[in-house]
Amino acid sequence: MKPGPRLANVSGRATLLWDEGCRDVATLSKGRFGPNPQDLFENWEEFLAWAGDIEPVYTPLPDERLFGPPTPRPGQVFAIGLNYRNHASEAGYDTKALPQVFTKFPSSLTGPYAEVQVLSPRLDWEIELVVVMAKSARRVKEDDAWSYTAGLMVGQDLSARDVQLAGSSPQWSLGKSFEGFAPVGPYITLTADCANRDDLVLDCELNGVCVQRARSSEMIWSVPELISRLSSVCELRPGDLIFTGTPAGVGNRMQPPRYLTPGDRVVSSIGGLGSMVTEFVAPKNGGDRDVPEW
Repeated sequence: MKPGPRLANVSGRATLLWDEGCRDVATLSKGRFGPNPQDLFENWEEFLAWAGDIEPVYTPLPDERLFGPPTPRPGQVFAIGLNYRNHASEAGYDTKALPQVFTKFPSSLTGPYAEVQVLSPRLDWEIELVVVMAKSARRVKEDDAWSYTAGLMVGQDLSARDVQLAGSSPQWSLGKSFEGFAPVGPYITLTADCANRDDLVLDCELNGVCVQRARSSEMIWSVPELISRLSSVCELRPGDLIFTGTPAGVGNRMQPPRYLTPGDRVVSSIGGLGSMVTEFVAPKNGGDRDVPEW
């Protein structure tokens, strides 16, 4: 069975993407499917069947700067903390504890080739495998979990550690939800086309130096386990995202700590799923971040 196309967001429009070129979904389907990438998940099985019959077309590939988040407005964005033993150990946490679950608010999403303002003096990187849900899921069994997914993509769980760890009750969700703190992409690779979906290689480079490298098989809780656990409490809905956790190598655990500053460049790659480039810039107002101190 030939691989299906990948799904990208190009200039805000759902786009089928092959190595040979791309095709606009709304134009190609003659309006059967609209241009909004997020709307496709409401009729995912129908869309998947249609897209599987489309032949690649040889066209120039779009400028990477036109790529946006493949899921621009998900209803829910779940995130998992401390899901790699080496990261939990470097952070001083018990690796036998239950998954640490929080959310990144959807307004933090940005595309795979984005400029992100440095709005924190303790801005940190975290490469993550991101799961895209295809259909509603409640109390899903682990053995069935992959069938509820649309595909996988690369993600960065950028974190303002000063906000995240402030106070006696840390503000994980707020500290990870500033503007642009959730780069995702560069496209969705369909679940059926992820041959090594349980053992993907994650790499994160800062200014050309590798700072994180791991395999998704090293996760404490696998993707099926996470879907089963989350769906036992919450309904997972079409288009929802799950950030599955980051391995060791984050900046705040270095000696001395290394945080992101204007001019830094992070390249996030996952084998078979592509790469993202995130450039870090000074706040647009030219001064310090325009938010209260935490």
